[in-house]
Amino acid sequence: MTARFEDPLGAFCTHSRPTAPGSGTGPLKGFRFAVKDVFDIAGHKTGFGSPEWLATHEAAPATAPAVQRLLDAGARMVGKTLTDELAYSLTGENVHYGTPVNPAAPDRVPGGSSNGSASAVAGGLVDFALGTDCGGSVRLPASYCGIFGIRPTVDRVPLDGVIPFGPPFDVAGWFARDAGLLESVGRVLLDDAAPPPPPRRLLRGVDAFAAAGERVAAALQDAVALVEDAVAPALDMTLAEGGLGLWFETFRVVQAASIWSNLGAWVTATRPRLGPGAKMRLDWASGLDARTIAAARAEHAAIRNRLDSVLRNGDVLVIPTSPRAAPLKNTPLDDIEIRFRNQAMHLLCIAGLGGLPQVSLPMATIDGLPLGLSLVGPRGADMQLLALARKLTA
Repeated sequence: MTARFEDPLGAFCTHSRPTAPGSGTGPLKGFRFAVKDVFDIAGHKTGFGSPEWLATHEAAPATAPAVQRLLDAGARMVGKTLTDELAYSLTGENVHYGTPVNPAAPDRVPGGSSNGSASAVAGGLVDFALGTDCGGSVRLPASYCGIFGIRPTVDRVPLDGVIPFGPPFDVAGWFARDAGLLESVGRVLLDDAAPPPPPRRLLRGVDAFAAAGERVAAALQDAVALVEDAVAPALDMTLAEGGLGLWFETFRVVQAASIWSNLGAWVTATRPRLGPGAKMRLDWASGLDARTIAAARAEHAAIRNRLDSVLRNGDVLVIPTSPRAAPLKNTPLDDIEIRFRNQAMHLLCIAGLGGLPQVSLPMATIDGLPLGLSLVGPRGADMQLLALARKLTA
């Protein structure tokens, strides 16, 4: 079913506006949600932020199970939201479809690639929205737009009917303006109704705060103190013994190799008209050699083991979500797509490399703009983090 819908923020796709009423009963009855345009909806094309992708693919035969879970729980779907081109960006500026408004800072980007979902939630067009997060595409927009966002544990939410992008890092995440609703959506998507035990130990990622810089660390100081009041005094912990720069480079290579394995054949055959950011990254991904990829995958395994040894059951790690507030629209390419992106990825790669859950909370500002503080837990601690987020913001 397709319906008219007012969209003053430019957050929704115009090529297809599927809607569905939901089951009418369940824990999410009465709530409206939107879906990033990488999830399949039966009878509609999945656009992936690219006119050429849209033109070269057929309508989806079935609805993605993650979307169906929300419908079965009573929520009403009101449309599909914009994503960055081929979901390969963190800005929210799509050269083909435009930039959704960041309601918290209209002169600034919303963040990508789940930009439309974040904009729609922040602007009150929907109660919650689905996105995906490979390199940070839920967490960074949540920070930029001043809303809650979660990247769940890898493999906790089904990705059937979702365009493969960068396994082993891909996850389906979600946004909300209210931590209680974020948790309620989590119970449905994670299929987890058991009350989680409270966390016992709080860790502060000192190298993550150092990477974010003194101004960000100072802006988050009060928020960290609130988490300490709720859990325990924080223990300082250096996460990356070889430096977060090495972790970022490892993530970058493993992610790019996976993306090229999924998209390379289509890019080569179709030769799409790519925006400068997507083109730059795909060109680089296409040139990676087997030895470089193998070395990065071995380092990824070592980093995952390191995180498993640091984060144990009952632990919560606090880190900045982002090293800055949302950048201005039309920031020069070298800044927004290289320098800013790389700085953000020093923080965002941590949970990705570990396959860990991470919740970004809108608990601070810098220069009057939203800034997120993140809670990270061991794999499977999703509901524990969501319960803590609700407690902290109640």
